[in-house]
Amino acid sequence: MKNSFYPILLAVAAVHAAPALAEAPAASPLLGSWAVDTARLTMPPEARPKSVTITYSDVGGGKWKTNVAVVLPDGKSVEATSTYVPDGSAVPVEGHFEADTAATRLPEPGVMVTALARGGVPGSMRTYTVSADGQTMTETVVYFKAGGVPAMRTNHFSRVR
Repeated sequence: MKNSFYPILLAVAAVHAAPALAEAPAASPLLGSWAVDTARLTMPPEARPKSVTITYSDVGGGKWKTNVAVVLPDGKSVEATSTYVPDGSAVPVEGHFEADTAATRLPEPGVMVTALARGGVPGSMRTYTVSADGQTMTETVVYFKAGGVPAMRTNHFSRVR
């Protein structure tokens, strides 16, 4: 009777181990590079940047890196980067003219929420959503106008790679 117990124990262990042997989850559809459609930006054409490219990378260990490269209307390039665990914890942002701190969370596949601040003052909150086909992304920006009046704008991105 003792010997018949071991095959059952091995079968139970194999069933419980099966999820660990399953395929790794698919990479987030956010990962990769995205270029903004500058023609659709809600600012006068002369004030629009020549380009904005956001790249999201999985750098391992549960961490992501965001790199934002902007070519301003005058041709000057600026770049911002941050590396973080996407759990909503605040981290420093280097090189950004709008923010020096960010907190990012991934509430579900294809959705990212980021809060930005500069000098301890809240800036904007941005929600990025990837389309079902994975080729476009929208950015909804929540910010405050003069007098603390809340406002929103939407930016449209296409996948570069």
